[in-house]
Amino acid sequence: MTTLETTAPPAAIGHDRLARLMTRGTEFLGSEVAIMAGAMSWVSERHLVSAMSNAGGFGVIACGAMTPELLDAEIVATQALTSKPFGVNLITMHPMLSDLIDVCAKHGVTHVVLAGGLPPAGAIDRIKASGAKVICFPPTLAFAKKLIRSGVDALVIEGMEAGGHIGPVSTSVLAQEMLPEISDKVPVFVAGGIGRGEAMAGYLEMGAAGVQLGTRFVCATECIAHPNFKKAFIRASAREAVASVQIDPRLPVIPVRALKNAAGELFTAKQREVAQLLDEGKVEMIEAQLQIEHYWAGALRRAVIEGDVENGSVMAGQSVGMVSQEEPIADILARLIDEGAHALERRSGG
Repeated sequence: MTTLETTAPPAAIGHDRLARLMTRGTEFLGSEVAIMAGAMSWVSERHLVSAMSNAGGFGVIACGAMTPELLDAEIVATQALTSKPFGVNLITMHPMLSDLIDVCAKHGVTHVVLAGGLPPAGAIDRIKASGAKVICFPPTLAFAKKLIRSGVDALVIEGMEAGGHIGPVSTSVLAQEMLPEISDKVPVFVAGGIGRGEAMAGYLEMGAAGVQLGTRFVCATECIAHPNFKKAFIRASAREAVASVQIDPRLPVIPVRALKNAAGELFTAKQREVAQLLDEGKVEMIEAQLQIEHYWAGALRRAVIEGDVENGSVMAGQSVGMVSQEEPIADILARLIDEGAHALERRSGG
């Protein structure tokens, strides 16, 4: 036990321990706290991203289906609002991924997050050549090890409790399986279902370098989401955030977790429609899958931007039940840190 721990008051001990546990993550991100804001399409734009980074966390622009021109403008606008580091999330299946990488390099983006599967050949090397750090999402331990061999700088392991596109395994199981095997090789951030600082502290003690939260920040004052979208989050319980169902094995759509509403039924109807087009030979498989992805992009925009929370997709993680009010992002971060510090105090007998 150090001198600080024997003489400092319990509150200071908890915050000091939390800061030490986050050191690897904060050094990697260049932020004050090792808390990333997950990239959410239509939500994670210049205002939320800059507010997150200015408050001491790490914001990430969701490129989604943006063209290179749109991403260029979004990065410039974000840099005008913050001098702190932030990242850009790129989807590996984007047809203009190479051009998007060039846009990030042009503006000196410090961290590029690749989501949506194994990055195409050369993508990781090209990003690293620009001086940026590469972060990827491994769905399995074997995939994680492959990405590490490929040269990625950090990983985010995200459980099925998360909102939006999800995998089949829970956060707690992924953390237990992966952290002991890979956290000594690269910084690992844990995501999915984290809504309070106590859980964050637990994953840090298990070896995580930091955490990533998305749902918790949707009701930040700085978030541009429609008031109806935010009200839906505040009213919802965890059990209302449900995963979509795949109805045709030929359309291996990645499940999406969102609040239960008419949009879920519409998605089932959309899958049937696309499956029929496949039966009739009117579309190829790639086009069929793209139609499914375009459905989600449009449905999400209807909810986030237009406020149609019944017919649009209200993507939310199961931590939505812990979102109770709209408040500044700095206050959300401060609460998470206090909760984590107090948890560490209790565990140390402070």
